[in-house]
Amino acid sequence: MALRPAAVHRAAEALALQLNMKGPNMEDCIFCKIAAHEIPSTVVYEDDQVIAFDDLNPQAPVHTLVIPKEHYANICDGVPGETLAAMAHAVDEVVRAKGLTGGFRVITNTGADAGQTVMHFHMHVLGGCDLGENLI
Repeated sequence: MALRPAAVHRAAEALALQLNMKGPNMEDCIFCKIAAHEIPSTVVYEDDQVIAFDDLNPQAPVHTLVIPKEHYANICDGVPGETLAAMAHAVDEVVRAKGLTGGFRVITNTGADAGQTVMHFHMHVLGGCDLGENLI
């Protein structure tokens, strides 16, 4: 039996709660503050749904974060498809703006065990050098 959309959302919400990955209130979230331009950042791309900005602690020559402006703790937090599509478009814009013609990596960490330190769903766009074959 296939899950209906409401059931899928409830299942994702239950998984996020079960894994203890619910994020802080929007008022306490540093990424929400960056998205609202309350905290300065180096913006690479922005539209009505997402913002992309350079990471303050880069792990590669190019390290840009893509976040939805709406607060979601992680990818299991009921992120709408149109938001995911906007994030994918933003990744493409970052790749073009940063000239990542040799390749790049997109990573999303979900939960503390995966290395998620800010509980606001985000994608890391890494490039500008040979990242190698290993993922970790």
